[in-house]
Amino acid sequence: MKKTGVLMVNLGTPDSYEKKDVAKYLNEFLMDGRVIDVSYLMRLFLVKVIIVPFRSGKVSKEYKKLWLENGSPLLVYGKELRKKVSEKFGDDIPVELAMRYQSPSIESGLDNLRRQGVNHIIVFPLFPQYASATTGSVAEKVMDLVSKWNVIPDIQFLNSYHEDSRYISCFAEKLKNDVEKHKPDHVLFSYHGIPERHLDNMNQGTVPYCKRPDCTCSKGDTENSFCYRSSCFQTSNLIAEGAGLPITKYTTSFQSRLGKDPWIKPYTDATIEELAKKGIKNLLVISPSFVADCLETTLEIGEQYKELFEEHGGTTFNYTLSLNAEDKWAEAVYQIISDLLPKTQNSENLNIKKSEHTII
Repeated sequence: MKKTGVLMVNLGTPDSYEKKDVAKYLNEFLMDGRVIDVSYLMRLFLVKVIIVPFRSGKVSKEYKKLWLENGSPLLVYGKELRKKVSEKFGDDIPVELAMRYQSPSIESGLDNLRRQGVNHIIVFPLFPQYASATTGSVAEKVMDLVSKWNVIPDIQFLNSYHEDSRYISCFAEKLKNDVEKHKPDHVLFSYHGIPERHLDNMNQGTVPYCKRPDCTCSKGDTENSFCYRSSCFQTSNLIAEGAGLPITKYTTSFQSRLGKDPWIKPYTDATIEELAKKGIKNLLVISPSFVADCLETTLEIGEQYKELFEEHGGTTFNYTLSLNAEDKWAEAVYQIISDLLPKTQNSENLNIKKSEHTII
């Protein structure tokens, strides 16, 4: 009999909003070769000499704005979500929370599962759409750590659930409620951006899909199941359909770009400016790539993009809160993970309706 354990992983958060802790977090995060994919020496120079010394103070002030009584929102919501999912599984299937960067670490989460006699681990990244810099980085870190164990357990990674009906339903319900409440002229789906070269690298030497004349990834349709851009468009289309939103009433864009290299388009800031200039007065923004509110949602969208919209003629700006640790989301996570349990455990302990998703 396999004993299964679950490791839920999010990106990470500094231990406090103090500058030294923020600098420590940024150093670990940005020195990941999957995040800044240049040579080690170039990455070392960029991170240690330019980015961290000049940005840690500013980022520290931003974290202070959103810090909750019990810590960073990403950690607070993560702990609450883990607790709810763990209660659903009971004592037979332990659930641990980890962060790719900083605390609680992936290493401590894996060690906790090992001490509980787990010989089958399901890794559930809290990133619905696959990207090398997020889900890929988590998988690499897990395998690096586990490879040093004397007994290596079965490891199962969920690489994407961007089209899973349960995840889609959670966001679709929130969007529908906010559309009814705010009655926006337009809805903007904003996802975290990645450099264009990340998409190029996913094609392993073939012609990048986004540079083909017949590219259809902006319709959520591509041959490449690992195309982050296509996955985001597909998520937007499914959520909009679930919320009853016509295709003419929403747009998809990408935020949080860094540096001068081209990132995937369209850019959120440019799109917001364009919508305002076209006469959109009431805008609602939703960001389904983040399942928990954080700097990119609360401050980048909730403050910076709101100001940008108003500067260019917009009057009403609203943002749909993320799933955080809501009961419906906890149930969705429980069911998605349950589909990955060994058949004996699934059939004996659970009665879960199956849905399509991809695993690696």
